[in-house]
Parts: sequence; C-alpha cells; structure tokens
Amino acid sequence: MSALWIAVAVWLGAWALNVWLAGQPLSRRGFGRALVPLIFGATVLVLWEGLVRGLGVAPVILPAPSAIAAKISTSMPVLWQDFAQTILRGAIPGFLIGCGAAFLTAIAIDRSPFLQRGLLPIGNFVAALPIVGLAPILVMWFGFDWQSKAAVVVVMVFFPMLVNIVAGLQASERMQRDLMATWGASYWQSLIKLRLPAAMPFVFNGLKIASTLALIGAIVAEFFGSPIYGMGFRISTEVGRLGLDMVWAEIAVAALAGSAFYGLIALIERWVTFWHPSQRH
Repeated sequence: MSALWIAVAVWLGAWALNVWLAGQPLSRRGFGRALVPLIFGATVLVLWEGLVRGLGVAPVILPAPSAIAAKISTSMPVLWQDFAQTILRGAIPGFLIGCGAAFLTAIAIDRSPFLQRGLLPIGNFVAALPIVGLAPILVMWFGFDWQSKAAVVVVMVFFPMLVNIVAGLQASERMQRDLMATWGASYWQSLIKLRLPAAMPFVFNGLKIASTLALIGAIVAEFFGSPIYGMGFRISTEVGRLGLDMVWAEIAVAALAGSAFYGLIALIERWVTFWHPSQRH
C-alpha cells in the first residue's frame, strides 16, 4: 500500500511541475517544447519501475523498465536483425509504395468525376477489410519474406492517404481557382502552383497517419508467416516461451522507431508548410 501512495505522490508532483512548465514562455520554443513530454515520459517510467518493484509484480506479468533496458542491451544483434527485416525491408517500402500509389490515384480521381464516384467507395470497402483476415491471404500470394509484409502495409496506408490527398486538392478557394483560369493557367499549372501547395497540410496529415499504420501492418503481417526473424515473429515466439522481457524489448524498439519516423515527417512538414497558420508561433 505504501508503494501505491508513493506512486500517487510522485504522479501529483510531476503533474504540478508539468502544469507549471507548460505555462512558461520557455516551453513554447526550442528545447523547452520537448521538456514537458520528456518529464511526463520519465515520470511514467519511474512510476512503472516503482510499482512493479513495490507491489512485487511477477516479471511474466509485467517486467520493470530496468529489466527491459537490460534485455535490450544484451540483445542488440537480434533486435537489429528484427528491426531491419520488419521496418527497413517491410514497413518503409510498403509506406513509400502505398503513399506514392495513393498520390497518383488522387490525381486521377481529381481529373475524373467518374473515378471519384466509382473508385472512392471501392477504396472505402478495401480499407474496411480486417487486417487479420487480409494478411494471411497476402502472405500466401507474395511469400513469407518482406514482400508480403510490404503488400500488407500498402493496403493499410493507401486509403488514408488517398482520402487526405483528395480532400487537400479541394482545399484551395474557388476564387483562387477562378483567378488561375482567368490567367489562362492549364490544369497542371494550377495543380502545381496552387492546389498542391494548398493540399500540403492534408498530405502531411495522411503521411503521419500512414507512418503509424505502416509499422502496425508490418508487425501484424509477420504473425501469419515470416522467416525466422522479424519483430512480429519474435513477439509471437517469445510470448509462447513466456519471454516477456524480450517481447517488451521489441515493443520498445518499435515504439522508438515509430516515434522517430513520425517526428521526421513532422519536421519535414514544418519545413514545407512554414506558411500555414498551424506552423506559426
């Protein structure tokens, strides 16, 4: 019980500190913007460690963060091999192919009202298919290596990107489009100089959503067939052996990789859409 009260006290203290920091001018620029989430994350880890040790939680139920960190430090070759197979060979190629196909399809839909009425409902139908049902089929079609994982990722990221790009292409104002037509601009000139820049916030919103879906899709697909390495394969294998520390190590690596990928896209968004009100401080 004492461990629980200490955890509550630590949580309330960290909460009060974060509330105070969030109201300071420093928290709105530079390193100060990252200070609040860093303190929050550190607080969660400290509470996790304290509660697991104080309440005597069995490692098979929930290992402590220190045990997970120790497992990561002693399993770096295995974790790197799994990371390369799942993310570098599965998630990223699928992400690039799916987003590229969505972009080209969105341009075709924008050019053709027929495709807009006929293709979008089909895309909605495909997006509603459960991944646990689709992944085994794609594994049988494309084999057990990275190609089937990339195919699953393509299916998962295609429709969110398509919807965002199609919506973004309609984001420019009618008066702006009429002005481009008055100046004699062609469709492609209007697209490149007006409509695509106006669509960039929507495009990056879709990219950020797709970055998380790509990682999830690649890991889930490995549950249904993969070589003897990969993050999904390792998680399913270690769960059967009750190696929960390795499972959490893989989860930690996946979370860090996903956060880094999302952060990279957010940085590129700030550089590309510096003119948008959401990027002004």
